[in-house]
Amino acid sequence: MESPLFLPALAACRLLLALVQLPVLDGLQIDHQLTSPLTSYFRLKEGLWLFHHGVDPYLGGILKHSPLFLSLFSMVSLGRVAWALSDIVGAWALVRLWHSRQQLGQSRRDGLVGAAYLLNPYILLPSLASSTSTFENAVVLLTLMSSPALLALALSIHLSLSTLLLLVPVLMLLVTSPTSQLASPRQFEGSYWMVFKYASEFVVYWSVLVCAASIMAGGVWNWVHESWGASLILPDLTPNPGLWWYFFTEMFDHFRPFFLMVFSTHLAIYVMPVCIKFQHDALYAAFLLLGILGTFKPYLTLADPGLFLSMFAVFPEIYPYLRHAVVTALLHAHASLLLPLFHALWVIEGRGNANFYYAASLVMGVAGGAGIVDACFAGMRIAIGNISEAERGKWEVVQE
Repeated sequence: MESPLFLPALAACRLLLALVQLPVLDGLQIDHQLTSPLTSYFRLKEGLWLFHHGVDPYLGGILKHSPLFLSLFSMVSLGRVAWALSDIVGAWALVRLWHSRQQLGQSRRDGLVGAAYLLNPYILLPSLASSTSTFENAVVLLTLMSSPALLALALSIHLSLSTLLLLVPVLMLLVTSPTSQLASPRQFEGSYWMVFKYASEFVVYWSVLVCAASIMAGGVWNWVHESWGASLILPDLTPNPGLWWYFFTEMFDHFRPFFLMVFSTHLAIYVMPVCIKFQHDALYAAFLLLGILGTFKPYLTLADPGLFLSMFAVFPEIYPYLRHAVVTALLHAHASLLLPLFHALWVIEGRGNANFYYAASLVMGVAGGAGIVDACFAGMRIAIGNISEAERGKWEVVQE
C-alpha cells in the first residue's frame, strides 16, 4: 500500500470490475440494503421512460430522484463505468482531504486512505448495485475538500436533503483550517462576516440549482414534494437498514405527523452541539455529523455508514483514544451477516417476518451509534494527552 502505484492499480481494478458483466450484479439492484426509493436506479429508469414519452415522471409517486439526475441520464447514456468513475473521484477526494488535514503533498499512506474508500464493502456494493448514493457520497467528499465547497454543498443538498446538516460545519471549515486542531481546543477564530458572505454565496448556488431543476422538470414544482418531501413525510415504507420504516409501518395514522416531526427534529438537534463542541475543528464536526446521518437517515442504505467508516482513515490521531473499536467492528460484521440473512428469510423464503429484518436493522443502528460515541469521545480525549501512571492518581472522576 506504500507504493505510489497502488492507488492507480486499485482504480484500474475498479474500472475493470465495471466492465465485467456478472449475473449477480442484476440481483444487487433490487437489494433493499443497497438501494432505497430515493437512490434506486430501477425507479430512475422508469422515470426516464415516462419523461421520454411526454409523461410527468413525478406523477404516481415512483420517481424520488432530483430532476438533475433525470436530465443527466436522459442526455448521456451512463453505464456501470460512471459509478466506477464516481468511486474513483470519491477516493481521490478522500486522499486530497487527507493531504489537507495533514498539510502533506504526497505520503505513503495515500494508498491506505484510498483503499479505505474503494475497498469498503459498504461503498462498493451499493456502487455495483447502481445506487445513486454513490454520486451523493462523491459530492459530499468534494464538499469537504474546501475548493469547490459551496457549489458542491448546494448540489449535495439538492440531491439529498439530509445533507443540509453539513451546512454549518462546512461554512466554519471555509473560514478556518482543515488541519487537526483536536489536541488544542479553543474558541472559534473565524470571521463571522466571512461566514455570512459564504452563506449568501451558497444561497445563490442553491437557488440556481433549484430553478434549473424546475426547468428540467418541465416548469413544474411537484418534484419538490416527491424528491425532498420524501425525506420529511416518508411516503414509501420500503424496508431498508435504517430505523424509520418499521416504526412508521406500525404507527397509527393520527400519530404519524407528530412522530415525523420528532424524527426529523432529532436529526437536526445534533448540529449545534457538535459544532459548538468541536468549533476548533470543523472538519471533525462534519465527520461526526456524517456518522449521525449514517445512523438516523430516513432512507438509509449501506453507503451512508460506509462513508463515515471510510473517513476514519483521515483521522489517525484519534486511533489511540478509541475505546471499543473492536466491539464496533464486530457489531458491523454482525449486522452485515444478519441483514442479508433475515432479508432472504422474510422476502425470498417467506419463513420470517418484518421483525426479523428490523432486528438486524437495530443491530446496524447500535453499530452506528457505537462508532459515533467512540469517535466523539476520542476527539475530546485527545486534548488531555497521555497520562502517566504517577499522574493518574491525582485525577478524580467527578462525573461518569
